Amino acid sequence: MRATASTNLFAALPAPGRDRLLDLAREVFFPAGTRIFEEGDQADRFWVIHTGSVILDTRVPGNPAAPVEILSPGDLLGCSWLFPPYTWHLGAEAQSDVRAHQFDATTVRALSRADLEFGEALARRVAQIIAHRMQSARMRLLDLYGPRGGSPVP
Repeated sequence: MRATASTNLFAALPAPGRDRLLDLAREVFFPAGTRIFEEGDQADRFWVIHTGSVILDTRVPGNPAAPVEILSPGDLLGCSWLFPPYTWHLGAEAQSDVRAHQFDATTVRALSRADLEFGEALARRVAQIIAHRMQSARMRLLDLYGPRGGSPVP
């Protein structure tokens, strides 16, 4: 249950846009155990993790939140800020002390509209990250609930 380097936000952004984005960054710190955001709340910012790890989780009625993914340094924390209605689809908690760059979603969306090349690259990269995470979740579900011993499913 771990993200890989292929989820790095900055890797596919054009240098000028990446530099403008980094100019907007604000350094933040979350102590271990801090709830960073809750599923269903307004998604008005996002982070790129420098140090530490974050657990993405989902609500399970009558049970504790179920872990979905563990994010580590270089990973994007938060994807829901880019797509209306701008609400978190998952929750997030610092698994260890976390240092990260924080970005204001409204400002970054405005930058994306002003610089279409950057905006397209950013949207494409976030979509790739989402697709990667969905594929990882699918594989975990197959491991948990798929057929055992190579027997075909009836």
